Order: sequence, then structure tokens, then C-alpha cells
Amino acid sequence: MIAILKELGTRTLIMGVLNVTPDSFSDGGLFSDHATAVKHAREMKQAGADIIDVGGESTRPGHTPVGADEEQRRVIPVIRELAQILKVPISIDTYRALTAQAALRAGARIVNDVWGFQRDPDMPAVVAEHGAFVIVMHNRAEVDASLDIMADMLRFFEHSLALARQAGIPDARLILDPGIGFGKTADQNLEALRRLPELKALGFPVLVGASRKSVLSRFYHPQVPPRDRLFGTLGAHLAAVSRGADIVRVHDVQAHVEACRVADILLRNVP
Repeated sequence: MIAILKELGTRTLIMGVLNVTPDSFSDGGLFSDHATAVKHAREMKQAGADIIDVGGESTRPGHTPVGADEEQRRVIPVIRELAQILKVPISIDTYRALTAQAALRAGARIVNDVWGFQRDPDMPAVVAEHGAFVIVMHNRAEVDASLDIMADMLRFFEHSLALARQAGIPDARLILDPGIGFGKTADQNLEALRRLPELKALGFPVLVGASRKSVLSRFYHPQVPPRDRLFGTLGAHLAAVSRGADIVRVHDVQAHVEACRVADILLRNVP
């Protein structure tokens, strides 16, 4: 058991985003250098991050996919060093089983699969083999505005959970993510946040990652860049916490540590 995850349900955990990519929507290129990436991870840990999530391929709309070799070239050296120097669990943000396998061997403890076991059929077996925790995210290849998005999410997770159980992954190692910003209209993203208790009713911890995403852009002037969407991000995440979110995935760690501390005192009676 990962020690920090024993605290799920008692306080909101903060997952810090570390994109070692040249093209991520918010911070592409800022941390693609190894030394800079490690430094930023240290800073997030010092600011209070409970988990560091390392990704080597942008998943923003219109992104250019990279191969598994390039993805691993970017992330594995960083994960290997962070696993040695930081006393927080490292997560690998990937939908590829080969990259997850390499990351877990390098010291990652969590797999963050943005396709919820439904893109790479070998992913459940890799997670099971390593006894890893896994974040199972809802996603869609195409946006369909006519959908009841929560009904679609529940169908998706029913299938993902079946794949996990077939592979022998215990329910206690599963975390669900509604996939804010993935395969949804702006209204469907907001609806997913509003109806989070329906997802929480499945009985699993829930992670929400709305940090700086385009769903928040409607509340800003068009020229405001994603990195300046902090207040909107905080609003979305605090609303999610009030509806049952256990983990928030964020770029701005310190602000979320402080805000979620207040929310936890009020909502969870945390001393």
C-alpha cells in the first residue's frame, strides 16, 4: 500500500503535474529538459504535492502523438531520479502498456491511464503484475453533444472495471477520473463536475483534473493564456471537492494545498 493513499477520504490529496513535453497546452517546453523537470518536481513536493504525475506525451486536443520509444526517452530518466530523491509516489501518465511497464520498473507506483484500459489491451496485465495503483479515466474518441455524459461515463467505467477485475487488479487499487476536457463539450464537462456524486456512488476514490483547461476559458477574456486560469481552476476543483473528489490534479500546487486545506476543514472536519 502506498502510504499517502491511506489518507484517501480523510483529506484532499494534491497531484502535481509534470509535463516533460514540448507541446502540452499550458506548460509545453518549460520542463522538457531533465534538470529543469527534476527541479520543478522538487519544488512541487516542497509546496505540498502528495503525488507527482509525469507525462511524456501531450493529450491536448489536436496533439501530435509520439511513439512509445520517444515517450519513454522523455519520462524514464526523470522517473528514475525522482523515485530515488522524493518521498512521494510517482505516477506515469500514459495509455501505453510498454511505457507503463518501463515506468513502474523505474520506480513509478501509479499508472494514470487516460483511456481507462480501453486503448492498450495489455495495460491491465501490466498494472496487475506490478501491484500498481491505477487512475482509470473516462475518454471518448469523438465528442457527441447529444449524450447524457454521466450515463456514458457509467457505461465506460463498467467496462473498465470489468477489464481490471479480469486482470486481477483489486478494487482497492482503482481510482476513477471523469476526464474533464477529454471527448466532451464544454457543457458536458461542467455537467460531469455537477454530477460527480453519481460517479462517487460507484464506491471508488475520484480524481478530478480541470487545471487550466479550456472548459474554463469561457470565463476569461480570449487572450488570457491557460497559465493565468488559476482562480477558475480553484473554483472548479473546490466545487469538485465539495461533491466528493478525493484527489485534484494541478499545475499550481501551493494554491491548491492552501485552498483544499480550508475546504477539508469545512467539509471533512479535518482538524
